[in-house]
Amino acid sequence: MSIRKIKILQTIRQGKFGGGETHVLELSSRLDSSKFEVVVLSFTDGPMIDELNARGIRNIVIPTERAFDLSICRQVFVLLKQEKFDLIHAHGSRACSNVIWAAKALKIPVIYTVHGWSFHPDQKNLIHRLRVISEQVLTTLSNKTICVSRSNQQEGQIRFNLQRSEVIYNAVDFSQFNYIRKYPSLRNELNISADKVVIGYIVRITIQKNPIVLIESWRKVVLKDRNGLLLIVGDGDLKMQMQQLVQDYQLQDNVIFLPFRTDIPVVLSAIDIYCLPSLWEGFPIGILEAMAMKKVVLTTPVNGNTELVKDDETGLLAPVSDIDALAEKMLRLITNPDLRISLSENAYSHVRANFNFEEQVLRIEQLYLSLYSN
Repeated sequence: MSIRKIKILQTIRQGKFGGGETHVLELSSRLDSSKFEVVVLSFTDGPMIDELNARGIRNIVIPTERAFDLSICRQVFVLLKQEKFDLIHAHGSRACSNVIWAAKALKIPVIYTVHGWSFHPDQKNLIHRLRVISEQVLTTLSNKTICVSRSNQQEGQIRFNLQRSEVIYNAVDFSQFNYIRKYPSLRNELNISADKVVIGYIVRITIQKNPIVLIESWRKVVLKDRNGLLLIVGDGDLKMQMQQLVQDYQLQDNVIFLPFRTDIPVVLSAIDIYCLPSLWEGFPIGILEAMAMKKVVLTTPVNGNTELVKDDETGLLAPVSDIDALAEKMLRLITNPDLRISLSENAYSHVRANFNFEEQVLRIEQLYLSLYSN
């Protein structure tokens, strides 16, 4: 006799790739198919939807780019009622806000994963306060909140007495990100000489990732040492501004721009240093992937970054938006290959011991089973 599977809706705000979207894709692919039936709901189309289709994972798109969008409430309600989901796993505030009301009306348990809070330092005071209130509402209505870093959990506890939460760190799939494997040579493809030290900036190019500060710092680096090359991979609303600054500062010989790519292991295999000068983060999957590929990481001491990177031990930390400090750290890494080797070895050991994707999936499956049985 066949055992009825638990039907789970994974929902995410958009079909473009970012850390949360990568997590949803891999989680949906790896859940035990003998126990769980998975459907993914996205609120925009994009390359993640293409990849879900390629992997044979059923998905639905209900278009909106707004949180708490009343215009799609009925559509979401009808979907949840018709599909008879047992559990909903919402990733991020936009996705959660657009399913939570229908889920509560239909008495479907909701797990809310916070991939970094929707309130952050660059917001105006009123917007910031409204975002804090909205996160309080979402976490209160959800049956369980997963925080991807201890920092995020503690901030929620301080801001609005976050309850019914646990930390399940993001993790990396070492079968995909395997530094021993031979990958196609991106250096050859881009005609990058073997002696060049390549710094990779592999992101969705938005204000969160601090791209303008990166270029300002890189300008200072190139004035002192021209042996480095900055490889910028991704798209976003600040990409054109980055490209204009590169032209204005005449950095074209030391910067290469590439569009978004899905073959991230290939990109990581081509770089020496992974740089992420973020203003805020949850628990960056990009850093985990770089560490798994034995690349030295240079980032900022914000949120979950400090739970991954210990300064001068598993990577380097530069103060947020400190152009001179970021330039100094990049120069230090470019000119010191022994330091790069020692930091990358320590980083690999740390991520291998603590952030395995298989263990993360098992913990999430256990959470699904516990909520379903209740």
